[in-house]
Amino acid sequence: MEEKLWFKSYAPRVKRTVEFEKRTLSEALTRSAEQFPNHVALNYMGKKISYRELDRLVNRFARALLDLGVKKGDKVALCLPNLPQTVITNFAVWRIGAVTVQNNPLYTDRELAYQLDDSDAEIVVTMALLIPKIERVIKDTKLKKIIGCHINSYLPFPKKQLFPIVKKDMYNKVTETDDVKVFADIIKRYSDEPLEDQSRWDDLAALLYTGGTTGVSKGVMLTHANMSCNVQQLVTWFNVKGPGEVSMLGTFPIFHSAGFTAVQNFNVWQAWEHHVIPRPDPQGIIDILKREKPTWLPGVPTIFVGLLNHPDFRKMDVSFIEGFVSGAAPLAMDTIRDLLDLTGGTICEQYGLTEVTLVAAGGPWGGELKPGTVGVPFPDTDIKIVDVDTGKKELPIGEAGEIIIKGPQVMQGYYKKPEETEKVMKDGWFYTGDIGIMDDDGYITIVDRKKDMIIAGGYNIYPLEIDDILFDHPKILEACCLGVPDAYRGETVKACIVVKEGEDLTEEELIAYCKERMAAYKVPKLVEFMDDLPKSSVGKILRRKLKELELEKAKADK
Repeated sequence: MEEKLWFKSYAPRVKRTVEFEKRTLSEALTRSAEQFPNHVALNYMGKKISYRELDRLVNRFARALLDLGVKKGDKVALCLPNLPQTVITNFAVWRIGAVTVQNNPLYTDRELAYQLDDSDAEIVVTMALLIPKIERVIKDTKLKKIIGCHINSYLPFPKKQLFPIVKKDMYNKVTETDDVKVFADIIKRYSDEPLEDQSRWDDLAALLYTGGTTGVSKGVMLTHANMSCNVQQLVTWFNVKGPGEVSMLGTFPIFHSAGFTAVQNFNVWQAWEHHVIPRPDPQGIIDILKREKPTWLPGVPTIFVGLLNHPDFRKMDVSFIEGFVSGAAPLAMDTIRDLLDLTGGTICEQYGLTEVTLVAAGGPWGGELKPGTVGVPFPDTDIKIVDVDTGKKELPIGEAGEIIIKGPQVMQGYYKKPEETEKVMKDGWFYTGDIGIMDDDGYITIVDRKKDMIIAGGYNIYPLEIDDILFDHPKILEACCLGVPDAYRGETVKACIVVKEGEDLTEEELIAYCKERMAAYKVPKLVEFMDDLPKSSVGKILRRKLKELELEKAKADK
């Protein structure tokens, strides 16, 4: 094995290579159910579902999907928050050899219609609340069936006690028709006896949507091998307690690669307990921490900032938390310090993208923590820093360039987008578009992004998409959005606007317009009206120049 620079930074007992089991996640669930049948798999607000029961529920729903006509290779869309039904659906789809398509339930009609149509899904599993939205866009998709879930189906207590975890209108009822089915009803109609597992190592397993330089959402194609290998890399990296000995609070949404891989799939592989929470607000998390005392708390930085700003969290004895895992944006030094002071637990920041299933690098678990870095490459993962212009020249230590990644977790490409795939996949290397530096110990620091992507509260936001919507406003002449630093969200969206001559436009009017046309987390939080926007010699608006102006303002304010 080639000696890599970063091997010297690995924590004790972490292997430099993984002896990968060719076991799919569906097969891993069956193994966990056989070996640890009584261990808790899902803990939904106190309702505990064992691994034996979860495996049986998956068998039931797999049979239901087969009866609805789902065949091997077919796409089944999910548009769900974190619920037991989310996990059941993913594993049932895999068990029959079909493909799950993850969709953000916060998306607007326009955003959702595009992804559902692009994925070729014919069935969608969604919340009762969202069925009217699905019905509005169904004509623009290939959907034939809708399966509606009730948020209270697996609650151990009356639904009125769920506040403030969810909103009241999330309790909408589902009326069954030929084209609309009720999850809770159809799952009861089928046997829970084992059926032949159709998941295969090299087959396509999931589409997770992500954006890109064009702002157009793209379906990342992940095989069972991609998903299983990345989970096994996580198991090797953390080298922690064995099956059934850890419980994890799932703050990451499962429709996002972090919740999908590091929470849902990782917990099943390890037969750990997964605390399912549909809406991870600070009070809801604190209630679960008090009641259940989970040992692992993953989250984006905004989750930890929100908790540390809540007086109840600081008053609690949270020494039971053994580990914090963070991603999507860097943790601030004061956040790291406060978490360590309160718990004494271990902190691990990770780096990855949907295109690498989830993670490619991380802080050594039990090794040296270098704040500001994203750690070192995972086992069986190669990372290079190359020149931005050609992408062919590997740069020396300490010099900034584009981060490229190779490993078993790298995607197969973008669904139905060969040209987009060719732009980022070259000779097995994935070109991330992130600009980084590697130090003498192999630690990587992200310094910029080639893409103009904004990361706000863990969500990826593509400013060109917002620009296009703003340009449609009848009073707007020019618009350009950018990410600006935000103490809570990491970054937030700022819109720079030039209004047409003779028109009047207020900030309130602009934000109301955006709220009708995009998901809430994409709506600009800051608006600046300008006489003109900086442009290149050919008239292209220079987003980079606006960022520079923003930095100058920030320096002047200090």
